[in-house]
Amino acid sequence: MTLWLAFAACAVVIIYCGARLSRYGDILAEKSGLGGTWIGLLLVASVTSLPELVTGISAVTYVQAPDIAVGNILGSCVFNLLILAGLDLIEREAPISTKARQGHNLAAGFGILLLSVTALALHFGGQFPPFGWISLFSLPLAAIYLVSIRLVYFYEKRQIARFVEEHARELKYRQVTLRSAVTGYVGYAVLVFCAALILPELGAEIADVSGLGQTFAGNVFVAIATSLPEVVVSVEAMRIGAIDMAVANLFGSNLFNLFILPIIDFCYLEGPIFAVVAPGHLVVAITAVAMTSIAILGITYRAERKQLWLSWDALALVFLFIANLMFLYMQHPL
Repeated sequence: MTLWLAFAACAVVIIYCGARLSRYGDILAEKSGLGGTWIGLLLVASVTSLPELVTGISAVTYVQAPDIAVGNILGSCVFNLLILAGLDLIEREAPISTKARQGHNLAAGFGILLLSVTALALHFGGQFPPFGWISLFSLPLAAIYLVSIRLVYFYEKRQIARFVEEHARELKYRQVTLRSAVTGYVGYAVLVFCAALILPELGAEIADVSGLGQTFAGNVFVAIATSLPEVVVSVEAMRIGAIDMAVANLFGSNLFNLFILPIIDFCYLEGPIFAVVAPGHLVVAITAVAMTSIAILGITYRAERKQLWLSWDALALVFLFIANLMFLYMQHPL
């Protein structure tokens, strides 16, 4: 019971501080004038993906739990796509895929490409000679990510600049100084860092105590906990009517999450991380590919009505998420 309470406490810290970080990120973008620039976009991306980054590095350096690290990343990608279905439930007028711009398919397409390379890395494992202690697959993963953010940035530049310019006039934090904004941002970032640092060890202990294994714990418990900031940011964006911001946040977070894989591979000094993790991660990667493909189909087809409060694509996302959970559970049944 104490173990689960500690895990829940870490999750609460991450979701609360993630929400505060998002607010201070908005303040910093307004106060510093970075809102419409590339630096501002990187600032937003670092907010929601900070728990995954810290958790992944901590898992391979301090806890020596590579399955927790990889499971956290891939599980977060799957959970982020499930959030799309949750947003569809919130948006009652029409399917969210109908209201979202088709330009999101570019980021989603790059997500499929990165997930496909990840699936190949998991399948072939250590069959290819490493580059030092780093997997050869980590190099194209990093390269594809850098190309993707550049192309997505130029594609979305006008729309993002227009959105930020419109909302900068609405969100004026005149009562907050730049110094207090920086202090608040750094303070909450430190709290997220500390909580995410402890999370892998708690996840490993839960895996041992429950008998479910590190693959299940990483893909489910740790992944959901580290994805809570994405939930907060996306729901807040929906609240103010910014559907495209909510969708872009989820696809963008998945891109950055997959970029974390080469980072944790570099930090794992025992050898290529894809050669030592459990084969069950491959199915999670394929599930993420299927879910992203369904999201692209939904945005392209643009259904006019929902079935049972959810559109067909949202229902498919929920079905695949449940099927993924069942597969992971079957690998380590109680």
